[in-house]
Amino acid sequence: MWWYGHAPAADEGPVALEDLNAAVARVRGTPLKLTEPVTWLSRFGDASRQAERYRSGRVLLAGDAAHVHFPIGGQGLNTGLQDAVNLGWKLAARVRGWGSEELLDTYHGERHPVAERVLLNTRAQLALMRPDEQHTTPLRGFIEELLGIDEVNRYFGRMITGTDVRYTTFTSASPGRAHPWTGCFAGRLVLSGRPEGPVPVAELLRPARPLLLDLAGRADLREAARPWADRVSVVAGEAAVEPSAQALLVRPDGYVAWAGSSADTADELRAGLARWFGPPAAEGRRPAL
Repeated sequence: MWWYGHAPAADEGPVALEDLNAAVARVRGTPLKLTEPVTWLSRFGDASRQAERYRSGRVLLAGDAAHVHFPIGGQGLNTGLQDAVNLGWKLAARVRGWGSEELLDTYHGERHPVAERVLLNTRAQLALMRPDEQHTTPLRGFIEELLGIDEVNRYFGRMITGTDVRYTTFTSASPGRAHPWTGCFAGRLVLSGRPEGPVPVAELLRPARPLLLDLAGRADLREAARPWADRVSVVAGEAAVEPSAQALLVRPDGYVAWAGSSADTADELRAGLARWFGPPAAEGRRPAL
């Protein structure tokens, strides 16, 4: 576990409404009378802490047990929920017999760098909030100017919401060959050309099953996925995927485990299916725990 910053002192006691009004006046520069809080008042510090390992045998850490930081932008909520979704389907796969130890190990490899980046940007935002007329105020003004640029605004927006996460565990086995969509979040895509009309991929993931999205009528890929039919749902349709892909193998957490173009073969899909979702049914199952 490493840490940075300071937690609130244990003897500071409960927060009084007078404390809140004083803090608001200090930040605004003018008083603003606040009355009757509808939820609660509490203190928080600016400590940044992260566990060195998210898994030790049968002990796994997620959310605030794995990382804490200055609570700006609600990033702890997003990060903790993404931890839970990433870990949940892998634990379920292990319990059901087809998830391997190596699959559980990918949880740390994928989520630890994400929280590390969150701690970095929350510490940077905290630094910009420090009252320092000589250094911080000019820097804050410069950042505000940058945020007027649409692309910069989108960059920070994706970073704070966590929608720009791309897992490198997908591409490490075959560097240079992975499709650009591999490792990216696909839940925001909308699948069209279906009898019920357009449907978001996020809705298709509600049963918490992996999906093979056939976007180009690839019968060979659908056939290749048949031995995994007990775990993977095949869905045909169309989606505006740039750069183009003919098929996407999507994990239950919404991230693309494999993406195929016209040059990709059914054998490559089978390798992706076996790597992330265990052996085909014909080869039997690993025993459940």
